[in-house]
Amino acid sequence: MQHTPLDPTRHLRETGPIGDGTPLRFIACGSADVGKSTLIARLLHDTRFATETRRLIAADMPGHARDTRNVVAGAATADLAVILVDARQGVVAQTRRHSRIAALLGIRHAVLAVNKIDLAGYDREVFQRIVEDYRAFAEPLAFASLLAIPISARCGDNVVTRSAEMGWYAGPVLLEYLESVEVANRALDQPFRMHVECADRPNRDSCGYSGTVASGRVRPGDRIVVASTGCESRVRSITARNGQLAEAAAGDAVTLMLTDEVDVSRGDLLAPPDKRPEVSDQFAAHVVWMHDEPLIPGRPYRLRIGTRTVAASITEIKHREDVDTLQKLAAKTLRLDEIGFVNVETHEPVAFDPYDANRETGAFVLLDRLSDVTVGAGMIRFGLRRATNVHWQALDVTKASRAGIKGQQPCCLWFTGLSGSGKSTIANLLERKLCAHGRHTFILDGDNTRHGLNRDLGFTDADRVENIRRAAHVARLMVDSGLIVLVSFISPFEAERRMARELFESGEFIEVFVDAPLEVCERRDVKGLYKKARAGQIQNFTGISSRYEPPGKPDLHLQAGTTPADALADSIYDHLRARSYF
Repeated sequence: MQHTPLDPTRHLRETGPIGDGTPLRFIACGSADVGKSTLIARLLHDTRFATETRRLIAADMPGHARDTRNVVAGAATADLAVILVDARQGVVAQTRRHSRIAALLGIRHAVLAVNKIDLAGYDREVFQRIVEDYRAFAEPLAFASLLAIPISARCGDNVVTRSAEMGWYAGPVLLEYLESVEVANRALDQPFRMHVECADRPNRDSCGYSGTVASGRVRPGDRIVVASTGCESRVRSITARNGQLAEAAAGDAVTLMLTDEVDVSRGDLLAPPDKRPEVSDQFAAHVVWMHDEPLIPGRPYRLRIGTRTVAASITEIKHREDVDTLQKLAAKTLRLDEIGFVNVETHEPVAFDPYDANRETGAFVLLDRLSDVTVGAGMIRFGLRRATNVHWQALDVTKASRAGIKGQQPCCLWFTGLSGSGKSTIANLLERKLCAHGRHTFILDGDNTRHGLNRDLGFTDADRVENIRRAAHVARLMVDSGLIVLVSFISPFEAERRMARELFESGEFIEVFVDAPLEVCERRDVKGLYKKARAGQIQNFTGISSRYEPPGKPDLHLQAGTTPADALADSIYDHLRARSYF
């Protein structure tokens, strides 16, 4: 399924006339066919002549399960959630899921709009029963305010004007409440933050840094710091589209001219020196998963926070949430529309504030490494203390000196292919030849490591990802020691093989695709594994009940179905010698 990148403003629509009060951003969400579009259309049509007290900005959220991404996008900028419930169906799973997402994303005010009450005969007991059911569920969500209103979006009852059919309801109508509810402009109340989008050099003597102010205010003369490096300067001037400003506030797109030449690049976060954000490469976060392929710990993703994008992975799923009961459940993966609490590791430190303190700098999205589509959205809760307690230890003896003693250039030969393709046989023949010529080597074989290093892992997708992650890091340590390492693992997923490659320096990782047709591998099956897999006796068997993703551009492509193994081993040896690995 294809997705576009998450865009929090994609569904924004203004309703009603522009007044002088603080604008209210709200989302209308709920299950499919509950009447969200009808409600928004009613507000758009019937508020033309309403009292000009406040601009209402609606994020119209489509409602079936595949549109969780739209609810996340709308809730990220909203002050209030209108949770629609069909009076004939009551509170359903999607009602609970959207409510939980709204609370996770910092929405403090909610309206329970029991829609289609006309189709339930305007029955007061139906309304009260739904309200009691929802309040019991929503109590742990701790909304600052929760108002229940019986409405008919189709007929207009209690949307803009009071319904003549429900004399038993004495509360405000929806528009009246939206125009009067008090919400704080939290972005203005936070310390100054601005994600740098680009550097602008109008002349040789000055440089400006452009971006949108995420929170707080900034004025000429204010001291600022680059959060990731600690470099300080002062704001010389602030320029916007309409000229220079005496002050910029949250939401303003500006260019800051600084008094000093400092190292600032796209993705950096500017902040006051005395109110800096956290900078870390590990943190705990809630994640809403929004893709058909499950989230798997250890799998590499791309993480975008503000204007910065870095490589990242989920190191651990602490728990997932049952949206019906809000209970915390053990989980190894997160599937479509599930919510989990996870530990995140980024390959480079990033600057952030906890989401509860600053929604603008505590939110991130996860992107698929290959397709670049949005797969998840996250809210950072806190940095992990171990990220600041563990430091890389500098060593005097280097990889180059270890390799020099051995007279070779260390590298990792990564053999991938189906079970029975000949990976281990070819790797073993190659190592024999290398050792016969005085080379220093080691083989990491997938079966052998499962007797020790990976003995706790099974064959689910999550376990396979962790299996490759561990092997890749061990292989890197061996390359650091100066060895030629031969890694023979099925390694079925492209994302994990790419993750392994990125651990090594240029030229150190050689992907060897041992390509043999499935029918050839089955004929070679001396252990009878394929036969058992065909009979359903082995689950998650690559090529049968679990997929294999062939390398698109391997460094070496071996036709193992037609060429003898010793000839293939010789071809790899010749490849290494021709490129001066020894």
